Amino acid sequence: MASAPTPAPLLPVTNPAPGSSPASTGGSDAPIAQPAFRLFLSRVSDSARRSLSDRRPWGELLDRSAFSKPDSVSDATSRLRRNLAYFRVNYAAVVAFALGASLLAHPFSLLILLGLLAAWCFLYLFRASDQPVVLFGRTFSDRETLMGLVGTSFVLLFFTSVASLIISGLLVGGALVAAHGAFRVPEDLFLDEPNAAAGNSAAQGLLSFLGAPGSGV
Repeated sequence: MASAPTPAPLLPVTNPAPGSSPASTGGSDAPIAQPAFRLFLSRVSDSARRSLSDRRPWGELLDRSAFSKPDSVSDATSRLRRNLAYFRVNYAAVVAFALGASLLAHPFSLLILLGLLAAWCFLYLFRASDQPVVLFGRTFSDRETLMGLVGTSFVLLFFTSVASLIISGLLVGGALVAAHGAFRVPEDLFLDEPNAAAGNSAAQGLLSFLGAPGSGV
């Protein structure tokens, strides 16, 4: 007489608690990573706020009674050095305004530059490392993506008017800063050591957002 077949062992089943999502039952308590682009924007905002805190009043920058012709080239150089240390944030705003005006006067070049920046951001800088670039059915490595972006940037910058507009805007802004710094008498400007040290840290903080978003620094 044949024996009855042995029934298969029952597997334990754990019912999730009411209101819990399937992702929360995996046993991982790691927090969700903040998106790199949002972290980048946060760093830009913080750096801008720290730098703008050292901005001097624009009325002091444009005080007509404080302008006079320098006696010599050395006098103009000395004035420019002291004014650069005192009005550094204002001068940076003047250069940025000249650069922005140069680009806004040529909308097509501005669109090219914005498109190039968007390509760098979404294809390389803020792209997840586990998400390769796939175009036309072909997967590109990080090195190939970087070389492609560098080559595209070179072509768009130097074979169009974008590079010339950027250079002209920087030259115009630099000329305005140099002229103001040479003719603005700095005798009424007082820059103590704590403010000078704060200015150096602010100048470094202005570019602190360039750190890698995923590095945690």
